[in-house]
Amino acid sequence: MMLSQTVAAEDLKNGKGPRLDQFLVRLAAGDASPCSGVNAGEDAGEDDGEGCPAKPSGISRESIKRGIADGLCRVNGTVASQPSLRLKLNDTVEFAVPEAEENAVPEEGDIEVLWEDKDLLVLSKPAGIVVHPCPSCPSGTLIQRVLFHYPDIASMGGLRPGVVHRLDKETSGLIIVARNEKTRLALSDAFAEREIHKEYLAIVRGRPEQEGSIDKSIGRHPEIKTRMACVPVSQGGREARTDYTTLWTAEDNTASLVRVRIHSGRTHQIRVHMTSLGHPLLGDATYAEGQFFKARDMAPRVMLHAWHLTFAHPASGREMEFFLPPPSDMEECLLHLATKTQCVVVTGSPGSGKSSLLRLFADAGISTISADELVSGYYAKNGPVASFLHTRFGDDALDKDGSVDRTWLMQLFTEEPGIRRETEAYVHALVLRDTEDFFKACTERGDRRAVAEIPLYFECAFHKKLSSWKPLCIGVRAGIAKRTERLSQNRGWTREKCASIESWQFEEEKKLSLCQLAIDNSGREEDLKLAFSSQLVPALDDVIAKKEAGLRKFLASVWGTRRTPGK
Repeated sequence: MMLSQTVAAEDLKNGKGPRLDQFLVRLAAGDASPCSGVNAGEDAGEDDGEGCPAKPSGISRESIKRGIADGLCRVNGTVASQPSLRLKLNDTVEFAVPEAEENAVPEEGDIEVLWEDKDLLVLSKPAGIVVHPCPSCPSGTLIQRVLFHYPDIASMGGLRPGVVHRLDKETSGLIIVARNEKTRLALSDAFAEREIHKEYLAIVRGRPEQEGSIDKSIGRHPEIKTRMACVPVSQGGREARTDYTTLWTAEDNTASLVRVRIHSGRTHQIRVHMTSLGHPLLGDATYAEGQFFKARDMAPRVMLHAWHLTFAHPASGREMEFFLPPPSDMEECLLHLATKTQCVVVTGSPGSGKSSLLRLFADAGISTISADELVSGYYAKNGPVASFLHTRFGDDALDKDGSVDRTWLMQLFTEEPGIRRETEAYVHALVLRDTEDFFKACTERGDRRAVAEIPLYFECAFHKKLSSWKPLCIGVRAGIAKRTERLSQNRGWTREKCASIESWQFEEEKKLSLCQLAIDNSGREEDLKLAFSSQLVPALDDVIAKKEAGLRKFLASVWGTRRTPGK
């Protein structure tokens, strides 16, 4: 069957001609104007009673696009192969209607309807379901479920009746379905003319700028045909623009929640554009690769949700506005990012009992690391500090077992403060590196809590250098008299040595004032155990609970609970 139509003044909008594919969709639907311009071919079929040919059975917009690409359309006698071609007044369009395509088969299944009237539906699409049938997914689609509950939609025919826009399989959120051809055409035009406001929520890797706009054309990946990529228009890309706002970032900067508005509807647009910035979506097995590969495993699916939709109702002109909070998996992902591995530092003055507190954490099954033990390893035979001092000072620096001669070193430090500072700087750099590696390993394992004992945490400015982990610091208090007594009994330190080492550190109260939590260890070991279990651990748990509650409150303020059109 051949359809033919001349572009009339009524087809123009704001002085601009329609796109070729839109014009043919209307023509195939018998909705072109005016009827006097229609010349039906020999196989025109039934007349609708007003001079316009009836809609050929089963022709969808995609079928028309394929027909255009296959050379079935002529404009003013010349083959036109671009669906986006803008027609002009008095252009004559001819289209050889392709054979009717297969129709979608209704399938039983649940759907969540947020709005319903005689013209359209607004649905909540769950993640993991394809919108309409295709060769790789012929069944189990959203539109087939819709057909089961709303069989009248089948009158539009084809594999995607009522579909005016799509969401990726793993994307959740708001989607519109037209209930009749007139509404479908009107909404399709509104989408094509970018008159519909679409916003998404996405969780991305890293920390993007606070606000940004991405204006990069998108087309098929030049090498991997199953992917899209930022491709120049000259190489087949189509213009695409995405705006984003960063709403929240995890303390360790590993991931952020962003609000995204798209001004065009290219395939995988948000995923491609955010990846081009170096911030792929969490759970994206297609685009998170190379240095961003870990983003794939940070979520169970692509963390993308269509949460805000605004459009004019095709029949009434009323502005329809919908908000849909994301599903629980996105909120749980954010909560995990906010409360994953609580990094803790234990500090205090010499003899306060830092090591005793660290053992209590270890006995509770919590991963720990001790700066004192690290330093002992550095000073042992073939350790980095032992090798450093031996190279600098020869055999005098070492004991018979090959480790650093501590008595010699203490004397050297007293006589040569510059050498002490140089050696300490080297040791501190090693401790910082190993502590960072420790926190990183615990975080990647998903430990609830990780504890590092660092005596000179503030003196070495580790609280600034470990900013990516933002450790919570616990200070151990004992008082100088008690600490001197312990150092004398347990380590054999003289009062002079105690005073000397004390002078190299912050005073006890200054150090404690910089900590978020403090625990008293001036009494017996049993007292410390009791304070640990009854006071310290609950306080640490409370920090996590408050952080989680604060994030839940923030998220509720971001997306609220509205699911019906705004006024």
